[in-house]
Amino acid sequence: MAFYLVLCSLLAGVAFLFVKKVGSRETDLPPGPPTLPFIGNLHVFPREAPHHQFTEWAKQYGGIYSLKIGPGTAIVLSDPNIVKVLLEKRSATTSDRPSIYIVKLVTRGLHMGLNRYGETWKAMRRAAHAILTPQAATRQLPIQQAEAVQLLYDFLNTPESFHRHLGRYTNSAIMSVLFGKRSPRYETRETSEFFRMMHDWAALLEPGATPPFDLIPILKLIPQRWSAWKRAASRIRVMQRALYFGYLEDTEKRVENGEENGSYMEEVLARREEFGLDREMTAYVGGVLVEGASETTWSYLNSFILTLVAFPEAQKKAHEEIDRVVGQDRLATLADFEQLPYIRALLFEVHRFRPVAPLLVPHVTTINQRIENYIIPKGSTIFVNAWGILHDPELFDDPESFQPERYLITENGTKPGIDASSLKTTLTFGVGRRSCPGIHLAQTSMSIVAMNLLWAFDFKPALDAQGNEIAVDLFAYSKGVTMAPLPFECRITPRTGDKAEIIRREFLDATDVFEKFEFGLSADDKAFVERFTR
Repeated sequence: MAFYLVLCSLLAGVAFLFVKKVGSRETDLPPGPPTLPFIGNLHVFPREAPHHQFTEWAKQYGGIYSLKIGPGTAIVLSDPNIVKVLLEKRSATTSDRPSIYIVKLVTRGLHMGLNRYGETWKAMRRAAHAILTPQAATRQLPIQQAEAVQLLYDFLNTPESFHRHLGRYTNSAIMSVLFGKRSPRYETRETSEFFRMMHDWAALLEPGATPPFDLIPILKLIPQRWSAWKRAASRIRVMQRALYFGYLEDTEKRVENGEENGSYMEEVLARREEFGLDREMTAYVGGVLVEGASETTWSYLNSFILTLVAFPEAQKKAHEEIDRVVGQDRLATLADFEQLPYIRALLFEVHRFRPVAPLLVPHVTTINQRIENYIIPKGSTIFVNAWGILHDPELFDDPESFQPERYLITENGTKPGIDASSLKTTLTFGVGRRSCPGIHLAQTSMSIVAMNLLWAFDFKPALDAQGNEIAVDLFAYSKGVTMAPLPFECRITPRTGDKAEIIRREFLDATDVFEKFEFGLSADDKAFVERFTR
């Protein structure tokens, strides 16, 4: 009997030591917050807006620190030099993604931005790079410019609905370019359903929004009726596939009918075998590109307008510059952009001040990594704290203030004398092999719209019942992996009557461009088009 008591005591001691070790920080890891046995830092991992807490920890533990999430390890990078070394110079071994259970539930591993680094990802990425070249972006300028003209026209007629107008523009522009089919209204089915799906999808993907399935696998066994996240994943999967396969089927029908209009997915369909894509992969290549371009551009342009309202002096300087360069008698074109240094600086400052992706989609190491005096184990999750980098007072003077002028002083907006060669002007489009393949298309879209909104309109705070200005809230932002201002009110008015007339004339002229992209419109959409193009 005594022997069994001793044996049980020894086993209990070993189990205690094992549990105590699980969740503890290995001695060669970067420092980080204190851990608890078994759970590590899980108890302090932020469930909402984690970039704020990650930035606070960076002030305490430095530009590279570690978090223990149960037995797993997460590394948070808030130093652009370390980001460059790990994720760009060593991209062959740091380009994997975490095995995210919720992503598997929704996409079955077919989301180009979130799936694991492997043959499926390489095939999809190869197709995206083949079609999204700078030269191809130039060929798509006519429809991008026409969509931007409708955005101006929509702002002119119903400025109070500017959030929806921005959504229609960003979704319709990329749908026209990719699938050759536009949305004349926000209510057009493809656009309204897309944003409904993306709202739920982004919220589900935010770090901390779901239990740590991948670290505590038993949580995957919880029945769906007791799992709100599983029910959400099932609903989003149905919506996502209906949209993406619907986009593809419409393109296939047009090609069969000889109604090609030069859209990118026509080329993908023609070269599908060369790229190594099956039909499901093809649908997700296009669908995920629509995701990236629609959501991030919409978020960015909302922040752009928010900052114009909040910082009237910056808006005044931008107005003065565009009036001097473009004049009063025509819209701005992409050829004007290089002659507008202050407006370019303003766009960069919006990226810095309110980055669309405050934490980039995490990477995963596929081998052990040594950096500085630390060892980062194989399989570690790496978070790039873009917010922390772009708000670092060691890099930027008064980073919490909005100062476009900083980008006129130095190329990357950093303090004079700072070596910022490793810092990208904007981290919005990712780093290393996982950077966004549609960067040229997105930057062109943002530039055309921003220039023409500044040329055409004044953006001022809304007024209350007593006529007092209502200040906008610069911190009221949505939850999710991408960050957009919550709906806010403002006054949008044409700067002159002549400019309003130019917008109306340009919109009528753009209908010839629109016509070859208006396929499969509903009766309501057709009525809308006819009403505004008579």
